[in-house]
Amino acid sequence: MMASLLSAHEALRYHRQLILSEIGEDGQVRLRKARVLLTGLGGLGSVSAYYLAAAGVGRLRVVDKDRVELGNLNRQILHFSDNLNEPKVYSARDKLQRLNPLCRIEALHEEITWDNGEELAGKADLIVDGADNMETRRILNRISLKKRIPLVFGGVDGLSGMTTTFIPGKTPCFECLFPDSIHPKAPPGVLGPLPGIVASIQALVAIKFLVGLPHGLLDSKMLHIDGTTMNFRMIELEKNHRCPVCGGHES
Repeated sequence: MMASLLSAHEALRYHRQLILSEIGEDGQVRLRKARVLLTGLGGLGSVSAYYLAAAGVGRLRVVDKDRVELGNLNRQILHFSDNLNEPKVYSARDKLQRLNPLCRIEALHEEITWDNGEELAGKADLIVDGADNMETRRILNRISLKKRIPLVFGGVDGLSGMTTTFIPGKTPCFECLFPDSIHPKAPPGVLGPLPGIVASIQALVAIKFLVGLPHGLLDSKMLHIDGTTMNFRMIELEKNHRCPVCGGHES
């Protein structure tokens, strides 16, 4: 009988996912070796970060420049009332480290810019987007394309949510769908459960990607969630062959 690649502690902690044929011991070891960059620790990032740490992702680099505000607490579940005015990355790191000490949380209290983005991505296997603005997402898109790192996108607008996966050379990129002509607008209203749903799906897709499951990664598909009617709709996506960023083809 071959020796287990997991410790007794890991085998017990992750038992309920280890018994899934889609995960198993090999998948759990892949998660342990994985490096994920997660940008933004608001309504989306709080939830996806929690589930990624709980699942056993080995290295999670979280980046956010903001501090916890009272108006965040209806949806940003990693932050509590006694964290007000604390940098979100430190508030999140403390909770995530307590949740799973086996997960290495690297908290960077800074803004992702055109100058530092590639360095922050480092050797990440995957980028999970929890950003709340178009500019940061455009930066993440360029990083994804240049370093060929898949990007799991999520967004919320009022009672609507959406998520997809951008895979360099295979799928449309972010700016194929949201070109530079789309300008930022005032932050929409939001109910906490909606970003929670979107971020949970982001985390599920991320875990499936990291363990090597090829199907159901939302590549070239956008899952749209209508929180008013409770309709979930899958939208087929096509490359924009005039996209100024990816050109709609592998480069």
